[in-house]
Amino acid sequence: MTLPGNPDQQIGILRETIVALVRSDGPDLSARQLAVLLTVYLSEGPHTVRGLAADLNVSKPAITRALDRLGELDLARRKVDPADRRSVLVQRTPKGTTFLQDLRGVMTEAVKGTTEAKLLPAAEQPALRAV
Repeated sequence: MTLPGNPDQQIGILRETIVALVRSDGPDLSARQLAVLLTVYLSEGPHTVRGLAADLNVSKPAITRALDRLGELDLARRKVDPADRRSVLVQRTPKGTTFLQDLRGVMTEAVKGTTEAKLLPAAEQPALRAV
């Protein structure tokens, strides 16, 4: 999905997406949990705790805590690597795939809403630049 080039629009899309997630009955994920989930689902695997920590530039315990929560919600699961039993692989789940599809829909609606807001007179638009 291509985002509008205007930074104010991008912030608006982010806000609308987060507000929709907060209002939904779905899981309430932290920014770190969402970053881990998106990394697992949007980049090629296999994924390990060590690799995710390196990709996101956070500690392995931080990844472990995020994966604990994602595992509780069945959005991702850990499995011992059969090739190296000391290593743990992070796998996608059907519920996680559904969550990501729903998130795409929420973002699509946020893009539409933000694009429509652009059509309002400047006086009626939120003053994001002042922040």
